[in-house]
Amino acid sequence: MTTGVAASTASGGLVLVLNAGSSSLKARLLDPEDRPLWKGQTEWDSETADAASAAVSAWLLPAIAPWQDALALVGHRVVHGGTSFTAPTRFTQEVGVRLAELTPLAPLHNGPALAIIHALSRWQPQLPQWVCFDTAFHHTLPPEAFTYALPAPWRQQGLRRYGFHGLNHQHVSEVVSAPRLISCHLGAGCSLCAISDGRSVATTMGFTPLEGLVMATRSGSVDPGLLLHLLRLGVEPGQLDEELNHASGLLGLSDGLSSSMKTLREAAGSGHRGAQLAVSVFRRGLLQAIGSMAACLGGVDVIALTGGIGEHDRDLRQELEASLTWLDPYELVVVAADEEGIIARQCRAAARDFTFQICSA
Repeated sequence: MTTGVAASTASGGLVLVLNAGSSSLKARLLDPEDRPLWKGQTEWDSETADAASAAVSAWLLPAIAPWQDALALVGHRVVHGGTSFTAPTRFTQEVGVRLAELTPLAPLHNGPALAIIHALSRWQPQLPQWVCFDTAFHHTLPPEAFTYALPAPWRQQGLRRYGFHGLNHQHVSEVVSAPRLISCHLGAGCSLCAISDGRSVATTMGFTPLEGLVMATRSGSVDPGLLLHLLRLGVEPGQLDEELNHASGLLGLSDGLSSSMKTLREAAGSGHRGAQLAVSVFRRGLLQAIGSMAACLGGVDVIALTGGIGEHDRDLRQELEASLTWLDPYELVVVAADEEGIIARQCRAAARDFTFQICSA
């Protein structure tokens, strides 16, 4: 015998998808065909006491009140699942403890996500909540792709490449049917993923989302020796963290002009040297990374652009077409990002399997 909630999940029902960050909470409500019924976003300070409870009670619950009785489950985007969580997981107290242990690896996302989950549990304890992980898609990385050349004691602490943006990279792999695919997630955060027959075999982000490509305010990869040099000069780790994550990337390269590629394109066209440098460094790093992904795949059939920059920057598409003639033949396509949709689909499928297991027990 299934509970009413489990039965409604198996037969359809509405799915609420939540994406909690350090400064904002995004939500989308989807019908049984994963069509959006409502979406919204609220700003919040996740480090403030009771911020999650306030966001849920004052903003989220009133917004979804018209559909509350039809709600089957809630799906959450959790950035870091470590090596343990490689598939959508039903949230339990034990799962919460294990996710809390991973929070230091993604403090800006895992902590706020857990706070929202707990707040929703206080509202409706029987409502199933599921968690999907940005790292999960990359669990197929081979050892040579995820292992850093570090001393064994460090590697044994879990210091390895995890990769991120996995939910959207997986979405791209499901939309684009190609044996050798390079998914380019280009937005405020940027990463590439080499996908071989639907499996992630290489990616540019690493232990944290800071490694890899130049991003809006994140530096991407830099020489570790440069960071050691700054530490020896007296730069505190907290300042280093702040500057690398929030004052670097396109913003830093443009001398503080903007982190928006659209703004930088316009300024570069008017002769702004910082903007010109930012666009050039971004493009060169992207081309180098595409070459690296193509080498890992032994060639490429499709390059897919997704994310805010990938979907809307026509100049970038033209530049890539002009610079990647050596890769021919290949197809360059644009795929709209849809993390909410894949979270809903994954949670529905996992919930159906969970319900079947209960019925069979």
